[in-house]
Amino acid sequence: MTIAHAKNIVFILLGSAITALGLQFFLLPNHLLDGGVTGLSIIAAHLSGWPLGVFLLLLNIPFVYLGYRRLGGTFAAYSTIGIVMLAILTSVHFNHGFTDTPILAAVFGGMFVGVGVGIVIRYGGIIDGADTVAVLIDRVTVFSVGEAIMTINGLIIALSGFVFGWEAAMYSLVAYFVAHKAIDVTVEGLNEDRSVWIVSMNVRDIGKAINSVIEEPVTYVKESNPKDPEPHGVLLAVITRFEEQKIKAAVYAVDPRAFIVISSAHEIIRSEES
Repeated sequence: MTIAHAKNIVFILLGSAITALGLQFFLLPNHLLDGGVTGLSIIAAHLSGWPLGVFLLLLNIPFVYLGYRRLGGTFAAYSTIGIVMLAILTSVHFNHGFTDTPILAAVFGGMFVGVGVGIVIRYGGIIDGADTVAVLIDRVTVFSVGEAIMTINGLIIALSGFVFGWEAAMYSLVAYFVAHKAIDVTVEGLNEDRSVWIVSMNVRDIGKAINSVIEEPVTYVKESNPKDPEPHGVLLAVITRFEEQKIKAAVYAVDPRAFIVISSAHEIIRSEES
């Protein structure tokens, strides 16, 4: 086993432990859930009286196998480790958690579950297989992955209303949205970088104006050339969200008709100078 694999396993175990903390001490004592296979497992455990961990193992088996077929053995091994860890930590149920106030349980339970699941995803595994189903639905129907995930989790939370009551279902919806946002933040980080695309007849002048505001270099994707059928130029720059307004002001001071597109940059990799 390499150091990288060992590191990934350690973080997957940590993520599973954080998820179990959110379930055991916030969601489960208040009859709340956050959707997915975990939500179905909570409902099944409540109706049958069996330990939650049993259903987490059984219901995730098909998704681990599917992940093995499509994403390889390492993914399946990481996922198995995470799911088994979560199943062990939730095999004993606690009747009382850190709070009996449903809204606090929903917010903090969703946060802990989302951070835990996000850590597992970030280091190469899963502990809830519902997203795999969403991908398959996207491939064979007109629904997108996002629409499929919302539909699946909406049905699971609606089902919980018949089991735990509709007030609990509404709080579960809060927990789901908190967990969903926490997963995004954990996987992607609090990214402040933005990519800026600028289309203008004066990209060189705009590039100089931008360089007077920020230290990052700009990239001239296409130069302005009045002889071209499309004479405008295209420029790319990477900025932080705090620099957006300054960059817009600098660009429009040079060319009030410039076309600007600003979007979040998922990851910025800067090569190190030798």
